[in-house]
Amino acid sequence: MRTLVISDIHSNADALKAVIADAGAFDRVWCLGDVVGYGPDPNECIQILKDLPGLVCILGNHDAAVMGFIDLEAFNHEASAAVRIQERILTQESRAFLELLEVTRVEDGITLAHGSPRNPIWEYIMNARTAKENFQAFDTQVCLIGHSHIPVIFVDGKLKHPDILLPSSGDMWRSEKRFLLNPGSVGQPRDRDPRAAYVIWDDEEEIWSYHRAAYDFKPVQERILQLGIPSRHAYRLAEGI
Repeated sequence: MRTLVISDIHSNADALKAVIADAGAFDRVWCLGDVVGYGPDPNECIQILKDLPGLVCILGNHDAAVMGFIDLEAFNHEASAAVRIQERILTQESRAFLELLEVTRVEDGITLAHGSPRNPIWEYIMNARTAKENFQAFDTQVCLIGHSHIPVIFVDGKLKHPDILLPSSGDMWRSEKRFLLNPGSVGQPRDRDPRAAYVIWDDEEEIWSYHRAAYDFKPVQERILQLGIPSRHAYRLAEGI
């Protein structure tokens, strides 16, 4: 079975469509949260997701914020401004979808969390120390995370700090060790590569493969500016920052 693993779509429908087209055939989709936030297309992204096969989606911090589950004071000004605009344009159907999202989930013996298994909504796993602490917070061999927008794998080093791998497009990963895996961001990459990021999990071959999909981000930038979303969210798409 081929599973499309995605995260941090951030209301960028063009990037999401590019990923789906680039991925080819897949049997199911695991989305690690932040469907909304930053971008111009929250309703379209939700509708696209709902039409995908075998969808499992969990709650991200921007999803929680647009629903009023968490306080916007925790966000910086530019992020909260985007959330407030999306609050106004989100349809009831989209709200109904977001309202039912779980904070964490285990699928086929794999843990899914947005930020971290220890603190799924807020914590960033950006370094070996934080990764090591989080290996105690889940029981499965693998935990999939998003939130940082950076493709990375943290491999459990037992007594030492975890090994850190920074995969590029085309790289494949297989291991019997425990690991945390981040597929990167679909809609707002932050590893200086503007292409949309995703992973394919082939459970028969037991291989995780990293991919990037190029798309024309200029129309997305224009829609962001037209809605009055802070311009930084538009301009950063060109640089992947």
